[in-house]
Amino acid sequence: MQKRALGRTGLSIAPVIFGGNVFGWTADERTSFALLDRFVDAGFNTIDTADVYSSWVDGHVGGESEAIIGKWLARGHVRREDVVIVTKVGFDSQGRKTGLSPKWIGEAVDASLKRLSTDYIDLYLAHKPDEETPIEATLEAFGRLKDAGKVRAIGCSNYDAVQLKASLDAAAKAGLPRFDVLQPEYNLYTRDRFEGPVRDLCLAEEIGVISYYALAAGFLTGKYRKAEDTTNSSRAYRVGDYINPRGLRILDALDAVAAETQTSPATVAIAWVAAQPGITAPIASATSLRQLDSLIAAGRLTLSDAQIAQLNESAA
Repeated sequence: MQKRALGRTGLSIAPVIFGGNVFGWTADERTSFALLDRFVDAGFNTIDTADVYSSWVDGHVGGESEAIIGKWLARGHVRREDVVIVTKVGFDSQGRKTGLSPKWIGEAVDASLKRLSTDYIDLYLAHKPDEETPIEATLEAFGRLKDAGKVRAIGCSNYDAVQLKASLDAAAKAGLPRFDVLQPEYNLYTRDRFEGPVRDLCLAEEIGVISYYALAAGFLTGKYRKAEDTTNSSRAYRVGDYINPRGLRILDALDAVAAETQTSPATVAIAWVAAQPGITAPIASATSLRQLDSLIAAGRLTLSDAQIAQLNESAA
């Protein structure tokens, strides 16, 4: 499988990233280990998580996903240097405000390193903008982590074009390390958070892009086609937003292309993201080996121009 260069970071990643938000939530430790084993055995190498995953679960405080990944790494199924670990800092949770202050970043990275059972993080992201902390202070703090060898590369998530440009300008002016990777929400249904000014800026500045929500909270798998289908779903709060004429039109197109390619709607949806200009790799999650097979297939599927056009038209 051909790896892709992640912007200017020097990291090379497979065309699909495993979304670790499910670890310790909808995938227990044993299942998580099995999923990760299969994922890397299939030739994929990048895992995304965050220090707040899965704080939304009753009784959790955040860090559960990182801890499972750390235990998996400690098992030695794969060499540490053969895996790219992405984690994030600065997302408020459980009423606790964190932000991107140098003090918090310094504390958070050490906690993440401990949970991950590693002495370095390949890619460390600002999880969301912090309007109360000067961007220069945040970048300087990230720079110290790079100098100390605690992180190899830095980036940001959920920044719009104005915020990303401001961070790049600040880095250039002050001689600080810049964000070399962006993690936006992007899928066949939700396109405006990346396409347009954000994508144009990323292409112009050679910023790597690893987008999340490739399956739109599971909607693009085709599992949810009417409101009743979301009953008892852990993702019902998001999926309901997609069940409308446009969403169903997209599912019809995914069904058609899946039939042509002898794959699944989920595989096609992920492959569509991976084929878009400016995208390095999409992030997608799985809670079973069967679901994981759809992710693996997406990394090997090349859609034709006609199929991409058909999908684009359905989402217009």
